[in-house]
Amino acid sequence: MNVYDFHVKTVDGSNVSLSKFQGKVLLIVNTASGCGLTPQYEGLEKLYKLYKEQGFEILDFPCNQFLNQAPGSDQELANFCQMKFGTTFETFAKISVNGKESHPLYKYLRENAPADNEDENLTKFQAILERLKQSVQGNAIKWNFTKFLVDKNGQIIQRFNPTVKPEQIAPAIEALLAS
Repeated sequence: MNVYDFHVKTVDGSNVSLSKFQGKVLLIVNTASGCGLTPQYEGLEKLYKLYKEQGFEILDFPCNQFLNQAPGSDQELANFCQMKFGTTFETFAKISVNGKESHPLYKYLRENAPADNEDENLTKFQAILERLKQSVQGNAIKWNFTKFLVDKNGQIIQRFNPTVKPEQIAPAIEALLAS
């Protein structure tokens, strides 16, 4: 099993197989439009522009599970990202990443990804994370902008904490594109 075995909904409600990304390096990110980390969209877009011609894709999955920071319809969220940050990578329909309603893709990502990278900046979020203690146990997604790096074969290579900036992931992307 790999990420290509899953189907997701597009902003317009269509069902699409992730197999359409087969052979590409992927960065799968749960996002939010009203989060303190939302400016990471700029860094994500820079990565996308830099590597898309080499076979890199970013899959953006808005999630409203963390303090309702992704309000609005799927189309409103996609429009926000495109207008405010100039994103050109694909934004999918809003999903749940934790709990009983968690999308099967995110269940797979959580269960099969290596542990989060250590990040000294995470301490800034400790107060918020403590309030969300039930949702941060085990392999749960801790916050918006958790990132999963996937190789050309659909295997999860690395999981990055929310505060890991997109530019910090560039060396790992380059290594996978070169392999």
